[in-house]
Formats: sequence, structure tokens, C-alpha cells
Amino acid sequence: MGTVDSTAPGRSIDLNSDLAESFGRWTLGDDDAMLALVSSANVACGFHAGDPLTILAALRTARDRGVAVGAHVAYRDLAGFGRRDLDASPDELYGDVVYQLGALAGLARAAGTRVHYVKPHGALYNRIARDPVHAGAVVAAVADVDRDLPVLGLPGSVVLDVAAEAGLTTWREAFADRAYRPDGTLASRRDPGAVVHDPDEVAARALRMATEGTVVAVDGTVLDLRPDSLCLHSDTPGAVQLATAVRAALDRAGVRVAPLADGVAPVQAPGAARAAAPAGGEPSEVTPSWQ
Repeated sequence: MGTVDSTAPGRSIDLNSDLAESFGRWTLGDDDAMLALVSSANVACGFHAGDPLTILAALRTARDRGVAVGAHVAYRDLAGFGRRDLDASPDELYGDVVYQLGALAGLARAAGTRVHYVKPHGALYNRIARDPVHAGAVVAAVADVDRDLPVLGLPGSVVLDVAAEAGLTTWREAFADRAYRPDGTLASRRDPGAVVHDPDEVAARALRMATEGTVVAVDGTVLDLRPDSLCLHSDTPGAVQLATAVRAALDRAGVRVAPLADGVAPVQAPGAARAAAPAGGEPSEVTPSWQ
């Protein structure tokens, strides 16, 4: 595969981040700040993180800022934050993904937006990059719920091949803040240097990914990724600083940040319409009738 032409007019890239991962009184990341910088939000669905109010808050902010919403489905693993590989049966995994997609679709509708794509989380993301059985269960769940939902995943991964064979749209993703192995997979978080923390380095990596489509692996191998979207983890220390540096680098290079999803615009939320703004004030959410 060739590299992306950095001189092509109107070059754009999607920036995504994993959000709504706080739970109850436990706060993780700064969703509000990240939603001012990214164009797509991978919203937790409650199985690895996220409670209903946290999810609704992220969805409403995404709606207001024109940010696309992705279903960040995961293994059922709250205690391990979805980063433990679980030996779920295909039927169990299928059911869990259908459940999460349905839950987020309902919350998104109530918040006045919709789910635009699917991006699996953590251990599930890594497992379906190589495991056709679990990849098949995830793809079957997505196809049975909504065949119009694209699947976002690692270039060259099994799940993107399975999704394409099933007739689903696939999007390729790269990670500006993660180290890569020579085979194109992500270095384990247990390995030194697996997570990149320097803002200048992350920004330079993101710009190279967006304009050349490549990244240098840990052994010096140049990987041809040609990503459609770049991920910036919101739970990385200094995540907002990293995302700010990436946006600034892309802006300076004339790379437009925009969601991949079509028609990212607010939709009417049944029973929760936006109230008219008072003079000189901001719109406020109408109190639902049951409160």
C-alpha cells in the first residue's frame, strides 16, 4: 500500500477518544475538555465503565458540539476496566454486544443524538484483531442491530476483514499515544514505553499518521497504516494536553479535523426537547416529566 498524499487538497482526519468512563463518584478523564478537541466520541456502554448519568452527560455535550458518537462496547468487566481478556462464549459475547448497543442507542435518542459507529474497547479490541470467533460474534451483533453502523478497528485486523465480508462499512484507526509492534499490533501496556506521554512526540506522530499514513514501530520498522481516524486516550495522564498539542499540529499543517460519520447533527429527543434560551443566557435541558 502507498502512503497518503499530504499535498492532497482538503485533507482531513477524524480524531476520536474514549469517553464517559467515569462511574458514580469515581471520575476518570475530562470529557468536557476532550469533547472540545475531538470529532468522534467512543462512549462507554456500561460494561467496562460509565453509568447512565455519565453517559447521558457525554452524549448531550457531543450533540451540542457536533461530535459523532461511537458505541464503545466491551467485555463485561467493570472491575478490570475491560482490559482483561475474558473467555466468553460466542453466544455470550454476541448477547453482551447487542445489549450494549441497545442501551447506548436508547440513551443517545433520549439525549437528542444517535450512535454513528462501533469501536470495541480494550481487551475485546485486541482480541478481535486476531480471533475470528470473537470477531464474528461482535460483527454478527452489530449487523443484527444496525447494518448501517461502521466498525472502527486496527488496520489489518481480523474484525475488519470479517466486518467487510459481512457487508459492513469498516474504518481504519491508528493510535497517536501508543507504541506499535512490528506486526502492526499495539505494544502491551505492561511494556516500557507502550504509552507515549510527551506532547510534542504525540503531536508529531499524529501529524505523520494523518499526512503520510505511517508510524515507526518499536524496532524501527515503518508501518503503513493509512488511518481514517486517530485515537487519543482520555485516561492517559495529561490527555487534554496531548489532545491540544495534536489539534494544534494538525491545524498548523492545514489538516481538517472532522468526523467520518455522515449527518452528525442533533435529532429531536422525545420528551426532552431543548428549552428556549432566556435573553442573554444559555439553553437549558427541560426537566423530564418524571422528575
